[in-house]
Amino acid sequence: MGFDNWDEVRTAFQVARLGTVSGAAEVLGVHHATVIRHIDALEARLGARLFQRHPRGYTPTEAGQELLKVARVTDDQFAQLAARIAGAGAEFSGELVVTSLPGLSPLVTPALIALQRQHPALRVRYVTDPRVFRLEYGEAHVAIRAGTRPQEPDNVVQPLLTQKVALYGTEEYRARYGFPATDEEVAGHRYVGAIDDDNRAPFNRWLMTKAGAEAVVFRANELRARTDAILGGEALGFLTLHEAAGLDRLRQVLPPREEWESSLWLVTHVDLHRSAKIQAFLAALKDHARDCAQP
Repeated sequence: MGFDNWDEVRTAFQVARLGTVSGAAEVLGVHHATVIRHIDALEARLGARLFQRHPRGYTPTEAGQELLKVARVTDDQFAQLAARIAGAGAEFSGELVVTSLPGLSPLVTPALIALQRQHPALRVRYVTDPRVFRLEYGEAHVAIRAGTRPQEPDNVVQPLLTQKVALYGTEEYRARYGFPATDEEVAGHRYVGAIDDDNRAPFNRWLMTKAGAEAVVFRANELRARTDAILGGEALGFLTLHEAAGLDRLRQVLPPREEWESSLWLVTHVDLHRSAKIQAFLAALKDHARDCAQP
């Protein structure tokens, strides 16, 4: 399938993105019959059904999802090329897709809102998910990842910030169980922790070594749930200084340690890294991260 079929691919991309023939026709500026003709021709050319038709619209099949990944990257690259040829102005539009681990919204969302304030035509999709999104397939424009430095060869990786982590509890917990004052006392207490014992967060590995899995009495995969559990007064738990800031009922049981720290990385695909919207978001996020480095 060559470049002469791009109109059909672009049509399928818009149908997959919007979910309806009428929506795609409006965006593309064509009649809805043209959209249907393009989809039918592309499916015939590929020998595969790209969409499930139903009364509410079109839903991509597995083959359609694969096509969508390729088309999204290509569409972004064409937009980037057009901006370079025309000379990128102060205003830009289109969609910006950002992904991060759950719990990073206080860091990421203010930067996205600040960017939309400057560029109201920009549409934002912010996805929080533990899985690693594949930027080379167009699943996201920017990924914020934690842990060791990402190593994918086609990605541009930049440090964002290092999160300082401390152990927290409440006065209610102290009244019932006391607080550990030394590493030797850690094993005698109750903890809020990750769903899996093999969670790679440095503080979780430290806790497994010092107290063991049996000491984790409350497990949750969401930051909000873990924070609420610590505030409930029946267990201690690890939070970053930024996550704990403003929660007056929390008491710092053990202060931050370098061995508990977690690094955050900005990851973009090399083909799209220089696009105006991505560069603007990276700058906004770095500015906000500097403010968040210390609460």
